[in-house]
Amino acid sequence: MRRRRTLTRQTEGSALVEFAIALPLLVVFLVGIYDFSGAFNQKQKIGHAAQEAAVIAGAQPMTDMDPAAPATANPYSLQPVLEVVFSSLSADNVLPQGTWASCAVAHNHLSELKWSFTITGCTPDSLVIAIDRGWVTSVGGPPTTVGTQVTVSYPYHWRFNSVIQLLVPGAIYAATTNISETATVHNQM
Repeated sequence: MRRRRTLTRQTEGSALVEFAIALPLLVVFLVGIYDFSGAFNQKQKIGHAAQEAAVIAGAQPMTDMDPAAPATANPYSLQPVLEVVFSSLSADNVLPQGTWASCAVAHNHLSELKWSFTITGCTPDSLVIAIDRGWVTSVGGPPTTVGTQVTVSYPYHWRFNSVIQLLVPGAIYAATTNISETATVHNQM
């Protein structure tokens, strides 16, 4: 009887010790699941914005895209594409609510029918939109279709980093990942 009481006293605190050891791992798993689902959700929203933008871009006329125009030329027909991306990401709460008219938009004319736009100032990070109005596909021969390809890139800030810092002070974990999605459609005009 005495031995049984001694054995019971020795095991009374073991559950608390096991819980104390398992709790940090449980927190890491829960925050990891939450964080990865947030990143996947943002990736889906960026993909949706890219698809909407590609549809709009493919329907725009190409009459203002002069190959002889200087590299500083910014075709007016691409402005609705930028508006669609910004509006879609704002509506999906990826970007802060507001208008993109207050943003700083820098464009880079990459080649004859390719542009890259970087939107800053109204978002915490840079939103990058690449538009290729001359995307060509060919299957083992001459070009078969000409379309538009839109790529949208925006960073995702991991919350997992703060949990790792809490559990292991001084640990270094990449806190930001750039999420990029591409969509392609056939040109309508």
